[in-house]
Amino acid sequence: MTARLAQLWRSMPVRLALLLVLLFSTVSLMGLAASYAVTQNSFETAIRADLEQDIAGFRAAPNARAVALLVDAESRDADPSRVVLSYITPSGRIYGNGAIARDDEGYHIVSLAEGRAEYDGVYLSLTTPLYGGQLTVARSRAQIEGLRTVFLNILLISLLPTVLVALSGGLYLARRSKRHVDVIGRTLDDLTTGDLAARVTVSPGWADDLQRIGSKVNQMAGAQEAQTQMLRQVSSDIAHDLKTPIQRVAVHLDDLARSLPEDTDEGILLAKAQEEVAGIASVFQSLLQIASVEAGSPKTHFASVDLNQLCETLSEVYEPAAAAKQQRLHSVVPDAQITVSGDKNLLGQMMSNLLENAMRHTPEGSEITLTLFRAQGRPVIEVADNGPGIPEDARDKVLRRLYRLDASRHTPGNGLGLSLVEGVVKLHGGQIALLDNAPGLLVRITL
Repeated sequence: MTARLAQLWRSMPVRLALLLVLLFSTVSLMGLAASYAVTQNSFETAIRADLEQDIAGFRAAPNARAVALLVDAESRDADPSRVVLSYITPSGRIYGNGAIARDDEGYHIVSLAEGRAEYDGVYLSLTTPLYGGQLTVARSRAQIEGLRTVFLNILLISLLPTVLVALSGGLYLARRSKRHVDVIGRTLDDLTTGDLAARVTVSPGWADDLQRIGSKVNQMAGAQEAQTQMLRQVSSDIAHDLKTPIQRVAVHLDDLARSLPEDTDEGILLAKAQEEVAGIASVFQSLLQIASVEAGSPKTHFASVDLNQLCETLSEVYEPAAAAKQQRLHSVVPDAQITVSGDKNLLGQMMSNLLENAMRHTPEGSEITLTLFRAQGRPVIEVADNGPGIPEDARDKVLRRLYRLDASRHTPGNGLGLSLVEGVVKLHGGQIALLDNAPGLLVRITL
């Protein structure tokens, strides 16, 4: 679940949605910030204009006593949380509903009532000397402070839903796009593993760019399948056309061998020629068999195969040959029966090729194990040895036709055994994996 969410967050639609949200949020924040600054400045200008008007009204009084009485009268009706009036007469007496006091922390407005409580809030004030005294008028900035809350609410109400809608839309598009990309990805995986008939199923709801990509993948797969089929047909035709002449040569050599003594130079040379012709015939026979397997023709003979019995039989057949090479071969077969729908002869040849390869490419004293078990509901066959193994970078190459490692070129074989094994595995809808047995090689076949 976490990996799926991480993949969605890394998808292009979500990134585009995040980019658009970031761009919209930046523009909105800049616009709201500019509006707030302009509105705040307008409010402050209005308050300062009101303060100057208040001061001008008090200046109209004829003397200090008149100013004191006027301040005292207006302060009784004034709300100190909104307007504070203060007039200090030349004699030092204070009239009004508050006074400005100063301490180490700065200026404060305190009440003139008993207890001298300090007024909360922030004020804009204007002080001027008047008739030997000092007049102070202060107006609260509560409206400006409240303006900040209003703008924050506007920001949340306008921006938050937009962000949520944009992200939800991005996630929806990302999931939809991911499903389409997964279809293309699975098709490419099938093509990579050898299923050249795999194609991308493009539905009408796909985006134009994904439809074009899917069409190009199908076009590439079609061309690759056609080329591969052509190469397979050429190799099959060559093998088929040359099989009969080679068999005739073998028959002629057999006839000649009956008339020549084996201990003569001619007889020895003839025996070598017969051996080479037999090897060539074996190669062509393997190529034809691989072509038949890849064409899927043996599927018509599929039936239920008892893998337990097949593994035990092959182990008994090859155990004497392994013992003759001073190798130990044993099988591990479960008590529970494991069956599979397939061709018994091909499955037997597949395991025979693996056992012969293990016996051929491991030294004396090696141990070879044939194991059968069930994993995740599927039959699994493993052939393991403790020989030299196959280098990791060459494990994919040995499945190619006629490919042989440098270390095994001096041993009998034609490089087609593992190719036939892979063909049989694919014919039965399975997978083959060449793994490190530490030491040696572990071939795991899942049917």
